[in-house]
Amino acid sequence: MARGKVQMKRIENPVHRQVTFCKRRAGLLKKAKELSVLCDAEIGLFIFSAHGKRYELATKGTMQGLIEKYLKSTRGAEVAEEAKDIQALDPKGEINMLKHEIEVLQRGLSYMYGGGAGTMTLDELHSLEKYLELWMFHIRSAKMDIMFQEIQLLKNKEGILQAANKYLQDKIEEQYPVTNMTSTLTDFQCPLTVQNEIFQF
Repeated sequence: MARGKVQMKRIENPVHRQVTFCKRRAGLLKKAKELSVLCDAEIGLFIFSAHGKRYELATKGTMQGLIEKYLKSTRGAEVAEEAKDIQALDPKGEINMLKHEIEVLQRGLSYMYGGGAGTMTLDELHSLEKYLELWMFHIRSAKMDIMFQEIQLLKNKEGILQAANKYLQDKIEEQYPVTNMTSTLTDFQCPLTVQNEIFQF
């Protein structure tokens, strides 16, 4: 029996929608893995469900490494394009271009604060939009870098705390061997300080 063509619109039944999401998500992840193996490609994939649950796939290395690689490649392309534009201009042309950029940005600031409503042309608004997008990109990339650093610090702290926990558990087991399973830890006097303070942050 031939299968009918699926209409590309939101599935209204929540049960059918969830089933379709699970099946298609698994198929998409499988295809991404196959493409990576067959073509030796690096693939990073994020999927967010309607409930905000995240699914990700990094075929080579980690997702963080792929994101950093992506950011470096996009930054490099932007820097190369800007350098090409600057090299094409003579010093006077560069000065005039920078003056024009400063003027557009100043007018844009006054426009955003309500002082120059209706005074900017369409080209100036497009130019201002381009600068805003560039600033937002730099802000987001700086934010991502800070978040990655904080995640790494938290992972390091987690490792230190796990090592301290293991150390304390070993000490408890050395001092109080388990002879009677009915006895509780409240019967023991367990010092929670580490004498040589090797687990300080």
